[in-house]
Amino acid sequence: MVSAEEINFDGLVGPTHNYAGLSEGNLASARNRDMVARPREAALQGIGKMRRLRALGLSQGVLPPHERPNISWLRSLGFAGADGEVWEKAWKSEPNIARAALAASAMWAANAGAISPSIDCADGKLHASVANLQTMLHRLLEAEQTERTLRRLLPDQQRFAVHPALFPHDALSDEGAANHMRMAANAGAPGVEIFIYGRRASEPRTGFPARQTLEASHAIARRHTLDLGRTVFAKQAAKAIDAGAFHNDVVAVAHEHVLFHHDDAFDDKAALYAEIRAKAQGFEPVFVEVPTARVGLEDAVTSYLFNSQLVRLPGAKSLTLIAPSETRENNRTAEFVREMVAAPNAAIGQVEYVEVRESMRNGGGPACLRLRIVMTPEERAAAAQGFFLTDVLADGLEAWVKKHYREELAPADLGDPALVGETQTALDELTSILPLGADFYPFQRA
Repeated sequence: MVSAEEINFDGLVGPTHNYAGLSEGNLASARNRDMVARPREAALQGIGKMRRLRALGLSQGVLPPHERPNISWLRSLGFAGADGEVWEKAWKSEPNIARAALAASAMWAANAGAISPSIDCADGKLHASVANLQTMLHRLLEAEQTERTLRRLLPDQQRFAVHPALFPHDALSDEGAANHMRMAANAGAPGVEIFIYGRRASEPRTGFPARQTLEASHAIARRHTLDLGRTVFAKQAAKAIDAGAFHNDVVAVAHEHVLFHHDDAFDDKAALYAEIRAKAQGFEPVFVEVPTARVGLEDAVTSYLFNSQLVRLPGAKSLTLIAPSETRENNRTAEFVREMVAAPNAAIGQVEYVEVRESMRNGGGPACLRLRIVMTPEERAAAAQGFFLTDVLADGLEAWVKKHYREELAPADLGDPALVGETQTALDELTSILPLGADFYPFQRA
């Protein structure tokens, strides 16, 4: 066991946050398609969540938004002219393609990639594999820029191994940390890494897409040099996927020795429990299950009870659930949480509610917004320090958002060619706030 801490790196909501309904199987995304979005409020809500976790005594980081609209990609499709002209032509002639190029979905950093701490890896390095997100076009576009972000954050190749996305094919469909969990006695202890997949390659299914394949999960484990004696591969329940649990983190979340999940999250719950117990080292796993009779899948998905963060606050004997306000507003989930935290010797003994409503309306709760990275003190010192949240950085980011983000983006506003210049100006300035460099975004390299 080594000294280490888990750090949440949240995705900063981008200036083109909008409701395009692009994500099949994401019920909130579909339900709120073509609503008027509030990018400024969305970004400030995200920064507010980061501030709250830091105020609770936790380490917090921030990851930058991607360049949107993705003009370089649109140029590769044959659109020409000045950047604003490219966008205007794409919006008018290929609206579905244009909407994919505009999506601010990189804000959900849980999909950035899968992370394995150095204590779990045979080569002693912290490994990060960028997710290919190939199931959805608007998310497939993220991999290249995400890799640049992770290489900026984790530059020391002696300590960190950043892997590019797997080849984007249906057989290797990979959704990053949204389908990956880890259990351990504490952050610095050897852990059990749990990969949750929806299907095997070429396995047919009806209903919503199963976005993670077993083969992709196997590939990530091999890349990360994980010990199979402490690695678990388990199948997500088909009924959960078809109920709107497009990622495992919509129905399950783990931290330290605790796995908090819905009764219908896994295809074979008993086998998963047995394998985790057999492979756990130095801790006794605790499974906190929410029965279907108490909270149905529909309530779990709409409230995002499980798309919450589980954390241990400094000095706390039990874990704290960082849940969206929608969980408190749903009678069934609110009652379950009240009883859970009040139980004697509760594994999850506190709850903190946060307001991320703009993200929730697009299908992303508190857990979607963050990528968890376990770091030793030496690894933290080797990482790029400007990504770690401080009061000064949070103040600077809030001022930047208020200066550059539109208050509202209605569907009729999305084709505005002026939006391109606005976002490029904003992102160019952001590269002097975060340690990104003047060549970080494609428009800066053009």
